[in-house]
Amino acid sequence: MFLRILDRLEEILISSLMAGATVIIFVAVLQRYGSGIPLLYPILYPIDLSWAQEVCIYMFVWMAKFGAAYGVRTGIHVGVDVLVNAVRPSLRRKLVLFSLFCGALFTAVIGTMGAKFVIGLYGTDQVSPDLEIPRWIVFLCIPLGSYLMCFRFLQVAWHFFKTGELPHHDPGQVEGVEGVELPQAGRAR
Repeated sequence: MFLRILDRLEEILISSLMAGATVIIFVAVLQRYGSGIPLLYPILYPIDLSWAQEVCIYMFVWMAKFGAAYGVRTGIHVGVDVLVNAVRPSLRRKLVLFSLFCGALFTAVIGTMGAKFVIGLYGTDQVSPDLEIPRWIVFLCIPLGSYLMCFRFLQVAWHFFKTGELPHHDPGQVEGVEGVELPQAGRAR
């Protein structure tokens, strides 16, 4: 139950950040170039979007941190399997588990360093340039995203240890869309 809630929360956060950043960028570009059109000038010119670039950068950074954890969970990260596939099966299992634990260790270290950085920032009065929000909030994505990614590496390692299967992503499959069987060439209809 907890994992389903976490999975769904992760997906909602990533898609909301992506959609929000896209809308903000679209409106900012429309305001920037549409203000030169005399008919749209009175509508678009008063809109103050000086904060748009900064908020979009932060949204994309947060999206990337949590998207990396999503990538580990679903198996969509790019991997080089040439070495792994070249070794014998008994060694392959150990090599995969070793690499998953290395990923977990690396992200745990990054998460811990990020947490120390955020804790150090918390006591200061530093704010972001345009939004003027506390900088520790901006950098909170580093420990949160890294620890989530560490958890996902351990989750995949446990699943692989029990079943011998890694998450696999089929680029031809779209979630929510049922497959339609197409007629093959040379087959009677």
